[in-house]
Amino acid sequence: MVVVGALLRLSATAPPLTPDGDEARRWAEQELTDPAYAAAEPTPLDRIARAIGEFVERLFSVQLSGDWGPWVAVLAAGLFAVVILAAVLIWGVPRATSRSRGAVELFGVDEQRTAAELRRAAASCAARSEWDAAIVLRFRALARGVVERGAADAPPGATVHAFARAASRAFPASGADLESAAAAFDDVRYLRRPGTEELYRRIAAVDDTIAATRPLGTEFAGARP
Repeated sequence: MVVVGALLRLSATAPPLTPDGDEARRWAEQELTDPAYAAAEPTPLDRIARAIGEFVERLFSVQLSGDWGPWVAVLAAGLFAVVILAAVLIWGVPRATSRSRGAVELFGVDEQRTAAELRRAAASCAARSEWDAAIVLRFRALARGVVERGAADAPPGATVHAFARAASRAFPASGADLESAAAAFDDVRYLRRPGTEELYRRIAAVDDTIAATRPLGTEFAGARP
């Protein structure tokens, strides 16, 4: 009992333990390693959601005279939507890239080559005076280029004339030339008349014109057989 009493008196009179700077830092680091602190940390998703919430809150709390703050936020959102819509109208729906990489059925043939590759193949045939092959390849290049740009569709079973009508809605100034090129393609392909340099150059000219012309839009009814 004497020893216990002495210890109690010593503890009552001893000053409180005050760690130095290094000791305090070590204690703090040990404390922060507690899993409870890690569990309380916000996740990346929490941070993203918080940032979005703060942005929206700032957007709708613009401090302007009167009640103009919320209206400015609504106007900003409306302008953003208009910019997106204008981009779609100018550049079209982003679908041409995926179409340019895969096979497309063009008038009964699964065509793997791009429009540029078909044009080179047609030019090679024309250099050898193989006009039938050159005409067929150049019209396929024309069609493939239109499909790659998303200006018109060429669904399975579509005829060249159906495709020409669909493409004419995107390129109305070339409607008659597209129909004439389609007729030349059909005649040569089905041996109704032989290919000639004149026919090839006519189709090449239509293809060049179409390639240099901006289509009216991207929402067109596809060609139907």
